[in-house]
Amino acid sequence: MAKKKSVGRPPKFKNKEEMQEKIDNYFKECEGEVLKNEDGSIFTDKNGMPVIVGARPLTMSGLANALGFSSRQSLLNYEGKKEFMDTIMRARARVEQYTEECLFDKNSANGAKFSLANNFEGWKEKQEVEVTEHYKLEDLL
Repeated sequence: MAKKKSVGRPPKFKNKEEMQEKIDNYFKECEGEVLKNEDGSIFTDKNGMPVIVGARPLTMSGLANALGFSSRQSLLNYEGKKEFMDTIMRARARVEQYTEECLFDKNSANGAKFSLANNFEGWKEKQEVEVTEHYKLEDLL
């Protein structure tokens, strides 16, 4: 009897711990680094806050890319695998929190609204129209 061959692409990750390590690396890289002087002292801005260089926003596409997926949708599809569901949901929740916090920054609020509406459940903008007068079709004709 012939040995049965597995069909399809091999899994991207052996286990959730391997995936979590890459997720943690992505978030760490996005933090950037504190800018320091030659003597090791920290540069600060006019408000006394440390100057951060190389910081990047947390995004679903960035997360997908860091995990080696070809698209954001591929990452979302991988969430359907039982072993990885919680790991991906936690990472998505962190990206969602970051994006939601960007709503309070006047320079990034519009981009944050777009990302939330297109990447996360429950963030669609809805318009409600209230009808106050009712007409019969005969009255209008």
